[in-house]
Amino acid sequence: MASGESKTAVVAAIIGNLVIAASKFVAAAITGSSAMIAEGIHSLVDTGNGALLLLGIKQSARPADQEHPFGYGKSLYFWSLIVAMSIFGIGGGMSVYEGITHIQHPSPLENPAWNYAVLAFAFAVEATSFRVAVREFNKARKGARPLEFIRSSKDPSLYTVVFEDSAAMLGLVVAFLGVFFGHLLENPYFDGAASIVIGLILMGVAWLLAAETHGLLLGEGADPALTRRLTEIIASDEAVERVTELLTMYMGPHDLLVNVGVQFRRGIHAEAVHRAIHRIEERLQAEHPEIKRVYVEVDSLPKGE
Repeated sequence: MASGESKTAVVAAIIGNLVIAASKFVAAAITGSSAMIAEGIHSLVDTGNGALLLLGIKQSARPADQEHPFGYGKSLYFWSLIVAMSIFGIGGGMSVYEGITHIQHPSPLENPAWNYAVLAFAFAVEATSFRVAVREFNKARKGARPLEFIRSSKDPSLYTVVFEDSAAMLGLVVAFLGVFFGHLLENPYFDGAASIVIGLILMGVAWLLAAETHGLLLGEGADPALTRRLTEIIASDEAVERVTELLTMYMGPHDLLVNVGVQFRRGIHAEAVHRAIHRIEERLQAEHPEIKRVYVEVDSLPKGE
């Protein structure tokens, strides 16, 4: 997934969420709706999360230096985890708290037409942001099934925006139902219940994001299909007897580290081994440009061979 695709989706989400958050808080102040306060918190949190993702994308592109010899690629994973924690704690937690408070101390809705107008406006803006995110997401997955792509992707920035926008649109539907039924039945408890449901939706999305980011932050390796292909490329070299071990780890969304143990054929000279190592590196990187570093460990042949 190119960083440009990620940035396009993230910037669109930031702009949309900032506009929506302001309108929701205005409507909440006028009507006293708990669901609108929850939605305003949701959009404000999403705005901040977009800024954190942009920071992660920028930091992950920094070149390696003496302090971080393998680069800063994992910065994106760190900030993605912070985003998940923000959605869970601030967005979800405050929405649930606001809903419980409203149920304990209910107050009738005033001027619900403001809520409907803002919800309609927010849905239109959110839908635009969602279309941009889905368009860039579809470009990146290149025909792969969405769930398979999310599981295999090493760049969480784009599907994070898709998850957030999906939760936002679902939250808007829940907020509308809470306001509508609360006004229709003159029962303010619907409004508080909607706020709690919105909070639970946000917590669920946060859990999914944290689960996907967890493996990347710890040091996730290449998938089995790619590992097999890398082994085939190495084993096909004329100087290689066999591949004894292949270890991989993503140091960033587009930065794969490969460490391979190789037994070379008996009788070849050191210079031939040196040339073979260069051939292996070139072939791996030519077919898979995301491989930035290849370390070849020369293993001796077992006795008797």
